[in-house]
Amino acid sequence: MKTKAELLFPSNCTLAESPLWHKERNSCFWVDIEGCCIYEYNWLTKNVKQYELAQRVSLIVQGKGDELILGLQGGIARYNLATQSLEWIRGMDVNWKTHRCNDGGCDSKGRLWVGTMELTHKTGAGALYCIDADGTVEKKIENVSISNGMVWSNDNKRLYYIDSPTRRVDSYLYDVGPGDIKFERTVIHLDKNVMPDGMTIDEEGMLWVALWGGFGVGRFDVSSGEMLSFIELPVPQVTSCAFVGEKLDQLLITTARENMTAADISKYPQSGNIFIAQVGVRGVPDHHCAL
Repeated sequence: MKTKAELLFPSNCTLAESPLWHKERNSCFWVDIEGCCIYEYNWLTKNVKQYELAQRVSLIVQGKGDELILGLQGGIARYNLATQSLEWIRGMDVNWKTHRCNDGGCDSKGRLWVGTMELTHKTGAGALYCIDADGTVEKKIENVSISNGMVWSNDNKRLYYIDSPTRRVDSYLYDVGPGDIKFERTVIHLDKNVMPDGMTIDEEGMLWVALWGGFGVGRFDVSSGEMLSFIELPVPQVTSCAFVGEKLDQLLITTARENMTAADISKYPQSGNIFIAQVGVRGVPDHHCAL
């Protein structure tokens, strides 16, 4: 089944990522990594606010009150939306001149899971880390190239994870107490022309995967690996997705125009914009970060 997404906001981001629904503010957030900017779209007024930063920002998760927890080129920081002030939390022993954070998420214990990558996408130069509420950092997966989408199963027994160049979504058995993971199997394998990027999960346990090079978002059955439905977009570089709205029944989709030529942008002028789709199923609420 195919559905077409509609334009929500013409942001013209170079590399939009990390969509987030913030229930308390009735807002959608996303970032432009290369633009060093956070966007906030008010669901009620449709007004858009931008928060400019001095570093590349790739990840936003909800913290306490008016605070967001950010993954940046430089480490993990706390950002106060009211004062627009940044407070560094952790550096993670990474060479930030050549690396940056990429995608991530929070588990049910409030731990922050965040991946890193080398700026030129050097193979195996990144890793996946877990940061506990007390700031303790543990490396979970090594030799990662482009650490991307990660979500937990609704029964909290599995972590689904993407290293984009592998073109796979892998399942890890997950022990919620200590936060330990163990590789189980590959649940989705895409063809050579498409890379999985960010993803989310719905209340039925199906994965929604943004398809870089694939002009859309696929809904996949984790048992069979089959694509059940497809949200079509008018742009090739689809980066991530998240359920938004009061009922979490709409899918916000981010896209990019990174490394596209003038001819590419002329052909796909909506690249880098933000889209919305009615998908007929609800998502599940994100966990807040305990940092």
